[in-house]
Amino acid sequence: MRIVHGWKGLEEADKHASVAYGNFDGVHRGHQKVIAEAAKAAQALKAPLGVISFDPHPRQIFQPDAPSFRIMKTDQQARTLAALGVDIFYVLPFDSEMANLTDHEFASQVLAQGLGVKHVAVGFDVSFGKGRTGSPELLRAYGKDLHFTVSVADALGEGEEKFSSTGVRQALREGRPQDATAILGRPFAIEGVVERGRQLGRTLGFPTANVALTDYVTPRFGVYATRTRLPDGREIAGVANIGVNPTVPGEIAPRLEVWLFDFDEDLYDQVIETDLIAFLRPEEKFSGLEPMVEQIRRDAAQARALLLPEL
Repeated sequence: MRIVHGWKGLEEADKHASVAYGNFDGVHRGHQKVIAEAAKAAQALKAPLGVISFDPHPRQIFQPDAPSFRIMKTDQQARTLAALGVDIFYVLPFDSEMANLTDHEFASQVLAQGLGVKHVAVGFDVSFGKGRTGSPELLRAYGKDLHFTVSVADALGEGEEKFSSTGVRQALREGRPQDATAILGRPFAIEGVVERGRQLGRTLGFPTANVALTDYVTPRFGVYATRTRLPDGREIAGVANIGVNPTVPGEIAPRLEVWLFDFDEDLYDQVIETDLIAFLRPEEKFSGLEPMVEQIRRDAAQARALLLPEL
């Protein structure tokens, strides 16, 4: 898969795709349906399969003071799209120029002229252009004049609930990672560089790998059963705390502290990716280190039973 940054002056090889258009934060099962629509058209048109997204996310521009909300980093998004068979991932800069394009200007200048799209697949609730005035119906009308076809994917979900990035965020904030997994089609994962912390866990018998939450949506503070992928591809079961560790004096920013079971290697400055599998309990402040350690041992036993039941 090729990653193309921008929409101006592209090589012909990077144009004329059948594209899925949206933010695709999380690439959840609803997003995958839109991409499948684009893939169907790509096959019929003998065109590459493309996906269009933005960096930064428009919400970061229009709501800069809103709580962190990202479900995926761009590199996670790219890996997920590649696994779905996407040929070209268009990462468009959401800058002042893009923000001020009318819906017609976006369709004509970005989609038709810049990317030269042959087909655009969108979700039923898509919007585009300044003021979010563009709609699926309007995109269809523009496509007729600009020589690209348009398909619209219906809502996908269970019961009355449609799969959405908002639903993923709500599930995570409420400590329901299994529900987030059901929407995403895979566990929510935090990826980041392992930082040097206070190394207290190592002295207490459970060394942790510490990763900052950065722009990720903040899951409910507490303890989780986890699986962590290492740079060499190994996947290690573990137990993690997300929060600020209130038992230990000193303020820290919210972070992931994961204890990898049966593992004792140096991971500092390496990038790891940790799946949240199950929520075990809320974060709490203990009266001292001894009761905290006892509880962590119980947490670890519970996580092992969930993740490694054959042992």
